[in-house]
Amino acid sequence: MEVIYSLIPGMIFFGLVFVGVLIWAIRKGQYEDMEGDGNRILMDDDEPAGNNATSNKRVKRPGLNFPDED
Repeated sequence: MEVIYSLIPGMIFFGLVFVGVLIWAIRKGQYEDMEGDGNRILMDDDEPAGNNATSNKRVKRPGLNFPDED
């Protein structure tokens, strides 16, 4: 029973620290762009910058493509 007298203030202290960190993160803009990274990962940056007809052709190499593309 005596240990609870030190655990309750300790957990209140940690709770206040976590709330402070959350408020700090919100003020610094950590949660401003929630969809940006999710959309950027879907963009394909591996293609060349030009719009040539040859840039759209894919070279098929046996064993190196996905199984459904062979």
